[in-house]
Amino acid sequence: MATQRYSVTPHPIETLLTWVKSGEIAIPEIQRPFVWEATKVRNLLDSLYHGYPVGYLISWRNPTVKLKDGTPSAGKRILIDGQQRVTALMAALLGKEVLTKDYDSVNIRIAFHPLEEKFEVSNPAIRKDSSWIPDIAQVFDSNVSLTELTDSYAKGNPEAESRQISLVLERLRKITNNHVGLIELAEDLDIETVTEIFIRVNSAGSELSQADFAMSKIAVNEIYGGNMLRKAIDYFCHLIAAPEFLTTIKNNDKAFSNSEFFPQMRWLKDANSDIYQPTYTDMLRVAFTSEFGRGRLQDLVALLSGRNFETRQFEEEIIERSFSQLKDGILAFTNKTHFDRITMILRSAGFITNDLIGSRNAVNFAYILYLRGRSEGIPAADLEQMVRRWYAMSILSSRYTGSPETAFDVDIRQIASQGLLPYTRAVIDAELPDTFWTVLLPQSMDTSSALSPYFIAFKAAQVKLGDKGFLSRDITVQDLLMNRGDWHHIFPREYLKKQNLARGRYNQIANFALTQSEINIAIGMKSPNDYFEELNKQCNGGEKKYGGITDENELRSNLKVSCIPEEMLDGDIPAYDDFLEIRRTHMALKIKVWFESL
Repeated sequence: MATQRYSVTPHPIETLLTWVKSGEIAIPEIQRPFVWEATKVRNLLDSLYHGYPVGYLISWRNPTVKLKDGTPSAGKRILIDGQQRVTALMAALLGKEVLTKDYDSVNIRIAFHPLEEKFEVSNPAIRKDSSWIPDIAQVFDSNVSLTELTDSYAKGNPEAESRQISLVLERLRKITNNHVGLIELAEDLDIETVTEIFIRVNSAGSELSQADFAMSKIAVNEIYGGNMLRKAIDYFCHLIAAPEFLTTIKNNDKAFSNSEFFPQMRWLKDANSDIYQPTYTDMLRVAFTSEFGRGRLQDLVALLSGRNFETRQFEEEIIERSFSQLKDGILAFTNKTHFDRITMILRSAGFITNDLIGSRNAVNFAYILYLRGRSEGIPAADLEQMVRRWYAMSILSSRYTGSPETAFDVDIRQIASQGLLPYTRAVIDAELPDTFWTVLLPQSMDTSSALSPYFIAFKAAQVKLGDKGFLSRDITVQDLLMNRGDWHHIFPREYLKKQNLARGRYNQIANFALTQSEINIAIGMKSPNDYFEELNKQCNGGEKKYGGITDENELRSNLKVSCIPEEMLDGDIPAYDDFLEIRRTHMALKIKVWFESL
């Protein structure tokens, strides 16, 4: 039987808070910033007030692990799991500021209503209302007596009974006597074992946890510049979404402003692209896989720890080399030319808005291919075409949706073995044979999911091929996507609902066409028989009801690019299910034409 490597001891919350104030409990870089909403802090306090359990904390004593301020832990209790709860208590009960994921220092003030015995996030209205104690931190201030608090509250609330208020406030203060179970890990456990425990405890987010711990390994290593590298990753991800934050970095983080990373990011102050806004997990994946030729983030953690995969030993030389390689990967990722090129390649394939980016990992691997190809000196035109086609193949085959790390690892190793261009061409041919376009793709388009990769590919195809919107003479699909055009039901929704069709039937992707809102409104709930008959008349001198097309050949061409059977203009309206089958076939062939044009 294996030896138990931990102990479980209940501790009063008051003891935990004492440890926080004295520094006995410390928060290492293994954890993320405080990400709870204030309402979640309120809920935690409400649970404690009513005597409900709030889960276990996990700590570990280890003298070598660095804390958030960069100092060694020196035998302190390192909080491995439970940071959000302890930080919430620290903020609400002790009035301590917390640092948010947006790098803002904030106070989280929780109010308490003694008469109703309820908690709420403090706000201006509550602060003006004498029936609330606007910040419960004053209840837990050892310099404030309950008698003073009771008298003060009773003075502002004459209807309140002093004795009852005193009992309620005493009950509130006593929540610090509630016990929380603390699981303490054995001191001799190595960091890799602790990582494994952390990942298992957070198994619902194991992929995120791997990235978190990789970020921890980076941050705690000051010898090889890991702390600055960690900031470069965090700052880039924040700046790509909020360019105005550059000024805050410049003013508040002089050390980073003077580093080699800051000039590399100055271009972000003018960035306005939302096509690709990477997270730190995305950055690690791209930088690591492109530089190291591996796809699993657990390997990055091992390499940053100095692991020699052949001898199974840990070597300082491997740590130094790994940090240097990862730094090169991050600098390549954040390079303006590189970042502009990958987004340009995506746009050139028709993916012009963030809504058309369905798979973040497909974008990540496309970026990996671009960086590898550029480093290998592949001609720009060949490289761009290869990346476009690989990305399109990736989304059509859902290559990186199931087990992305496994797929990344297999692909990057095969690229190293077979060569970039030969391998990518072979995979594309194998994944997209003729039967894919004629059999598998039409069958796969039998869906009502607006997030379907096939629907996304169809929209990109219409953009790339310059199609006009349904029944539009001048407005393109690209114009409509950029300006929120309407998705028109070719067989109108209300018309199909009257036939008792369920949502999943009338919202089939093959029943949608992008059009101008005024055209969609004009058609309304008319049957296809009625409005196609009126379209026919419109092209033969009749009233112009739907869009500006009055030439029959032009209208037939418009129907064709929208993958709608031209015969419908002649009154040959198929049954709804037959229409869907016909249109799926046409849409699949359009996607094929698009793919061959990439």
